[in-house]
Amino acid sequence: MFEKHRSVKQEPEVTQPSPEKFSAAANAPISNGRTALIGPGIHIKGDISGDENLVIEGRVEGRICLELHQVEVGQTGRVKADITAKVVKISGEVRGDINGTEKVTISRSGNVHGNIVAPRMALEDGAIFKGSIDMDPSDNAKSKLASAAKKAVDKPHEKIAEPAKVGGSGTLNENKSYTLNVS
Repeated sequence: MFEKHRSVKQEPEVTQPSPEKFSAAANAPISNGRTALIGPGIHIKGDISGDENLVIEGRVEGRICLELHQVEVGQTGRVKADITAKVVKISGEVRGDINGTEKVTISRSGNVHGNIVAPRMALEDGAIFKGSIDMDPSDNAKSKLASAAKKAVDKPHEKIAEPAKVGGSGTLNENKSYTLNVS
């Protein structure tokens, strides 16, 4: 008599994902815009590589290679490493060479001591930089060297052109270095 009529709630239907959807997700790129963070209290010694973007707020010593992704050194980041990435942004301190396949940016709080190779470069007012910048997108010497190396690996039986011979004589010094006298 005093009971309220309760409406029966229908539970949502749970469906299992089809195996086709599962395998497609497994084959998707790992990055998907994800970013890894090395926090201010972390110190890493060694090589870093991977398939996602990286933000460094801590300390890294070694080598960083994220060729298809972005590396950002935050204001508290201290890096003693060579960096290779698609885009490199520096707001902290870097001691090492930087190779950006797309762009390198040093912000006003950035401090870089090393050489930079990138097709585009931005150096904000107040940034500290000591080194060289190579912005030549048609670096023929590197591409010729890379193609010769690839040819040597792909077809080791084929002869590669020999380097030009330079005439001269040399002497072995006391400190075991060789001095070549070119004529």
